[in-house]
Amino acid sequence: MIDENFIKKVRESDKKTVSRAITLIESSNGSANQLLKSLHKYTGNAYRIGITGPPGAGKSTLTNQLTRHYRNLNKTVGIIAVDPTSPFSGGALLGDRIRMSDIGSDPGVFIRSMATRGSLGGLSKKAVEAADLLDAAQYDIIIFETVGVGQSELDIAKAADTTVVVLVPESGDSIQAMKAGLMEIADIFVINKSDRQGADATYTALTTILQLYHSKDIAPEVIKTVASENKGIEELAAEIEKHRKSLIDSNRLELNRRNKLKERILENLNYLINEEISENIETNFLNELAEQTIRGEISYVEASELLLNNYKRNLLGK
Repeated sequence: MIDENFIKKVRESDKKTVSRAITLIESSNGSANQLLKSLHKYTGNAYRIGITGPPGAGKSTLTNQLTRHYRNLNKTVGIIAVDPTSPFSGGALLGDRIRMSDIGSDPGVFIRSMATRGSLGGLSKKAVEAADLLDAAQYDIIIFETVGVGQSELDIAKAADTTVVVLVPESGDSIQAMKAGLMEIADIFVINKSDRQGADATYTALTTILQLYHSKDIAPEVIKTVASENKGIEELAAEIEKHRKSLIDSNRLELNRRNKLKERILENLNYLINEEISENIETNFLNELAEQTIRGEISYVEASELLLNNYKRNLLGK
């Protein structure tokens, strides 16, 4: 299946082939690894934007309008809308894709809904690999739109070059209790639906907290938008471009991407090691250790250590 013609069609942004390729990545088989290996040399050209925030903040509408802006500049856009995993099927609920259906028919836009698959950070390993594929497919801009916000949302910062955190005026009280992790990952804050009551108070509270938190460096910008009316989108796009240029001029874009790649290498190494060990565990020995743990003869820590030592001995004996 993964032949030169398939790779060629991915590189040509053939939507049907790109869609099949992402499905292949989600399947986690040997062909997926072969595909990622073949395409890696073509990655690194797309600019990746992460859009995150609480449910109901208008992230999909904002993504929709931002995509229109980039299309007006003749840039192609790939969107990965990360939905909560369905508790029944394990698949994405597809809500964001439905809300963005009006841009889905644009030949220069590719939209894919993907499940979080239980990832606490709100962004699964497969979503990041899908972004690599869209990068290789020569999309200029890749937008991650991910559900939820908070300390566990740090995954978005590992995947995006610029991270945009979207809030609404009703977030005013919660801003006071905003966690440090969120302060660190956000490059730009957006107060969407800023035509609502309390928008000015939210803006003041947020900018004050940011200035205090970033007292020794430059605080992230705060942009007001009304995405449903396309207000503030130009300003947001300009701020994203300003951040991109700042990263390039200071060589931080290359440095950040290198550090993120090192993290991904280590994460994948852990995955491979866990898979290797799991496949070679002696089931009877594991059952015996579990029984000893239940009886209180050993702790689960000791059981894990014994299991690892047993694996090492078997490995050396091969």
